Amino acid sequence: MTRITILPVPTTSGKPSYFAVAGDKQSFGNSAGEALDALTEQLAEEQGSTLVIVQHWQPDAFFGMVERQQLEDLMSRWRLARDQNQSLSAAEQRALEALIEAELHASAARTEAMLYELTQ
Repeated sequence: MTRITILPVPTTSGKPSYFAVAGDKQSFGNSAGEALDALTEQLAEEQGSTLVIVQHWQPDAFFGMVERQQLEDLMSRWRLARDQNQSLSAAEQRALEALIEAELHASAARTEAMLYELTQ
């Protein structure tokens, strides 16, 4: 069985893009469906059934409410600065990059937890 996970990815525009992954195959899209379609093109037709998991942008045990709010606030400030041809302060930029990195790690941990649940 092929397992596909689709995750929203925060973008600088404020509208999420989507990341789809199945094993060593990956794709991005402007919607979950677009990411899924792009990934499906990479998969062999004879792989049989497919399980698709879409992770919504909500606080969880891997990336909590406080972190999500901080990320949203910093992304809003980043967009405002960008629109005014300015930059975030160095401290804000470091904090934003650290939160993005933390969410990527949380996404990986979330995927591992889902995989564990599926194999039990």
